[in-house]
Amino acid sequence: MKARKSLGQNFLQDINIIDKIVNSIKVTSRDLIIEIGPGQGALTVSLKKKNSRIIAFEIDERMHSFLDKLEDEQTTIIYNDILTVDLESILSKENYDKLYVIANLPYYITTPIIEKLITLNVQIDALVVMVQKEVADRFSALPKTKDYGYMTVKLNSLYNVKKLFNVKNTCFNPVPKVDSAVVKLDLIKNKSKDFNVEKFDKIISMAFSHKRKTLKNNLPVDMWKKICGYLVDNNISLNVRAEELSVDIFKDFSNLI
Repeated sequence: MKARKSLGQNFLQDINIIDKIVNSIKVTSRDLIIEIGPGQGALTVSLKKKNSRIIAFEIDERMHSFLDKLEDEQTTIIYNDILTVDLESILSKENYDKLYVIANLPYYITTPIIEKLITLNVQIDALVVMVQKEVADRFSALPKTKDYGYMTVKLNSLYNVKKLFNVKNTCFNPVPKVDSAVVKLDLIKNKSKDFNVEKFDKIISMAFSHKRKTLKNNLPVDMWKKICGYLVDNNISLNVRAEELSVDIFKDFSNLI
């Protein structure tokens, strides 16, 4: 079957990579796995060996011939766009202990999908996602590096982010122009107790709005005044840029503004 460029399709064919992805999560028969973009079902077949409940979302109706035969009482295939489905409603009908997401994400919609998942009013215990290598570097970047930005801070405020391994482009059919990487996000427990999530999102959105500008020039005057004292007390330059500050500092900011 010919991959559709419009859907960003590149089918993973390397069984060793598939096994490494599947073995990156420790699940039981009481857990639920959400798979995004199963394609021809290579990863789904291996996930089924975990004996967990699986709900897979596939946008391409042509995949019926591959995926329908994998359906049973434990595995459900939903032919719909993960960005438009009411995932919270679907999950409310399920009974499970822990929730995991496994996804081979199209490069062009990686960020929208990740943002939808991490802002759900549902606890996702871990996500294992295949993304473009440069995106993986951004997710796991450290402060004061070129890859460190808004999405880095957002993800790392909620999850322990770790790049597991790189994946050569030759592991896919058709072969994409760039290499990929698999990233695991493990939920930080009690994530909402040490900072104000809503205010945190607001300040990092503003702080990284113009990367070349200083924090002072990116923030409204009233917000800037509220964090000045913190910067002085912690010997941080008033000319600091957002990419120089750790996730924990932005958490502290959220409790000040």
